[in-house]
Amino acid sequence: MPDTPAIHRKRRRPALLVTAAAATAALVAGFLSLPGAPRAEAAPAVFAHPGVTVSKGQLDFTRGKVNAGAQPWKGAYDQMMASRYADLNRTAKPRATVECGSYSNPNYGCTDEREDAIAAYTNALAWYITRDDRYAKKSIELMDAWSAVIKSHTNSNAPLQTGWAGSSWPKAAEIIKYTYTGTWAGSGRFATMLRDVYLPKVVNGSNSNGNWELSMMEAAVGISVFLEDKASYDKAMATFRTRTAAYVYLASDGALPRTVPSQNLDTTAKVVNYWQGQSTFVTGLTQETCRDFTHTGYGISAIAHIAETSRIQGQDLYGTDVGERLRQALGFHSRYQLGEPAPSWLCGGSLNLGLGPVTEVGYNALHNRLGTAMTNTQRLTEQNRPAGSNNLFVAWETLTHGDNPN
Repeated sequence: MPDTPAIHRKRRRPALLVTAAAATAALVAGFLSLPGAPRAEAAPAVFAHPGVTVSKGQLDFTRGKVNAGAQPWKGAYDQMMASRYADLNRTAKPRATVECGSYSNPNYGCTDEREDAIAAYTNALAWYITRDDRYAKKSIELMDAWSAVIKSHTNSNAPLQTGWAGSSWPKAAEIIKYTYTGTWAGSGRFATMLRDVYLPKVVNGSNSNGNWELSMMEAAVGISVFLEDKASYDKAMATFRTRTAAYVYLASDGALPRTVPSQNLDTTAKVVNYWQGQSTFVTGLTQETCRDFTHTGYGISAIAHIAETSRIQGQDLYGTDVGERLRQALGFHSRYQLGEPAPSWLCGGSLNLGLGPVTEVGYNALHNRLGTAMTNTQRLTEQNRPAGSNNLFVAWETLTHGDNPN
């Protein structure tokens, strides 16, 4: 039945009380045998541009639908243009050091950086659809303002902040560099900013919560495309494949979820604790489901964005375990976001909802392109249209990916 998870419960029996060494060996062996294990040839011989999350074919489809007044794209476009991110009077607020602590304390430039990056992407989309130079120039102005000033990200949330802002900047830059016919004199300096300030902070990962590392890899993959950096692209994609397998559970994984070997989750108790105390594992459950759906949505969205970028670059992951984990995670969480009561075995019967506008990219790829039935995801996606922005790194995906065949 579409979007119905298979249940694999952890039975209370001595067989699961394995030694740390045995658990580690089993988990590592399981990872190494994963059908979608990282491959060295991830980077394309020639990068496609624009090629970060949205392709030229997708942009052309979107532009055609908006200009024809077709729905849901025209409504999504109107929503975007009415947002603060499309304001041509927007003034960038760059800082040399962006300092972001836990729970946004302190917040020195964090919100400004993320939202200026989303605004740069918003104006790039507006330029492509309208061909009004003012929007391209505003996007460039925002990118130039930050590339002239920023030097570092600091404090405990620095890796995540860098990942969020670093996911939006290359989406904007790809559209402007490869479609705008005017001059962008500062493109070289912007590339240097991505290479020196952002990429080193994200490409090596952080060994932190799943949504952190997935967002960091989204930034690393997008930046690598813009910089045409094959080595960094391959490194980020390998980490992404590992993290996705460890973030979304499938029954085929066995009694316990897969883990990232470097995290040393070598006992059942450690795994359960890392999965927010959840000890019953079902297909589609994520490492953060029992934390809240909002953070889970961040992880799901990053998986979809990277898979979409990979597809544009010539390696389609939707038909691999990456796509299956994405499909199951979307379906599982859509059920409960739509109002189905949580059973007692799931997060103690209490869920913190708020998945966010994160279903369009994965739904379009898996349902519309591959023809996979996704009943619950479809209901939630259509119910939430037009999908707006989460004000962090997700923006306007009904516009760019809603029922987009390209």
